[in-house]
Amino acid sequence: MSTCEHLVMIVEDDLDLRESIAEVLEDNQFRSLGAANGKEAIERLRADTRRPCVILLDIMMPVMDGWQFRALQREDPELGGIPVVVMSAHVDLQRATEGLAPAACLKKPVKLDALLATVQRFCREPGAGPSDASSA
Repeated sequence: MSTCEHLVMIVEDDLDLRESIAEVLEDNQFRSLGAANGKEAIERLRADTRRPCVILLDIMMPVMDGWQFRALQREDPELGGIPVVVMSAHVDLQRATEGLAPAACLKKPVKLDALLATVQRFCREPGAGPSDASSA
């Protein structure tokens, strides 16, 4: 199904940050699905029939990091098409995300306006026509 349910997955090991992002998203009419690491995220994605319109992905996490998550996600035909936005405090974001092929990157600490603008690029209004989604 390609209908956007305004569902955003937040893969972030910092519980406070994950909850803060979820709260901001929910205050702006998005729904969120959280995971503390890549392994938990893959398991939740495979178990749920709903698909997020975008995944916000931290890179440095215990258990399974962002690189490992992306490798598994890209190999899975059901999950590979979900856009990923990497969130990182790395000084050189381009270098830090090399090989991840993210749809976008957000520098930590994440600015709320940048977060919302980025999520809105991937989560379209229900019933929005193609002309509403043209220039993101």
